[in-house]
Amino acid sequence: MRRISITSLILTLAAFIYACSPNPYRAINKQHKKQVKAQTQKIAKIPEVKQEGDTTNVTDLWVGTTNFSIRKPNFVIIHHTAQDSLEQTIRTFTLSRTQVSSHYVVSKDGEIVQMLNDYLRSWHAGRGKWGHDTDLNSSSIGIELDNNGSEPFTEAQIESLLRLLKRLKEDYNIPTANFIGHADIAPARKVDPSAYFPWKRLAEEGYGLWYDDYLMMEIDVPTALGTYTTETVMLETVPDHFDPKEALRIIGYDTSDLSSAIRAFKIHFIQTDTSGELKENDIRVLHNLYKKYL
Repeated sequence: MRRISITSLILTLAAFIYACSPNPYRAINKQHKKQVKAQTQKIAKIPEVKQEGDTTNVTDLWVGTTNFSIRKPNFVIIHHTAQDSLEQTIRTFTLSRTQVSSHYVVSKDGEIVQMLNDYLRSWHAGRGKWGHDTDLNSSSIGIELDNNGSEPFTEAQIESLLRLLKRLKEDYNIPTANFIGHADIAPARKVDPSAYFPWKRLAEEGYGLWYDDYLMMEIDVPTALGTYTTETVMLETVPDHFDPKEALRIIGYDTSDLSSAIRAFKIHFIQTDTSGELKENDIRVLHNLYKKYL
């Protein structure tokens, strides 16, 4: 019979108690509070002023103004997790070695998990660009949807997302056009949220822009449940001088890799075809949207 040491028994019991704990994230939350305190100390630190003979410090005099506040998010960037469960995503976002995080994670059943104060800088955007903004982590709220990237988003998930977006838009006065996807800001690297994501529905609620209906044409539009419905849309004709690359740039896309920018645009606005080439209907959609961003 194999003998079990007292130490092994204690560790096993501790692991069992932790797993059964009503708050299994107590330890990581304690670590989070410690890190927030460290960042707070950086903000509260009074800058040093230049001393006689000092050639490295550029501050000659410190006078503390009373006119300031902390950062205010101006964008919301939506992702899918590309993982298999909410629990897996939470673990990924709480391991220091992953160097990735998000402000919110929305589960398939609609549960909203907040992982960071809105005013703090999450590491969700990575290398990306939207317009002239090359540091989206510093100006945005990151929202991850529990979805592996090849499945429809659930109705409960989208409803919870809409409630969250409503609060964020009201709290921070985020412009309608500034609700975008990860693929939009990093077209050469990312495809999330996938073509299953119901951007048109979000736009109808005031989160993101969508194109107008002018010139009659039938297109297939994805629903939140992953099915497609045929709709008749109307888009205006496109003038001969229209430049699609310039239009993509005006909207916000990084066009240094044009094919990737087109693909990201089509993941967001076309969805039935996500290739890197623009077809006639795609150009009509692009032209209509481009005018909204002028």
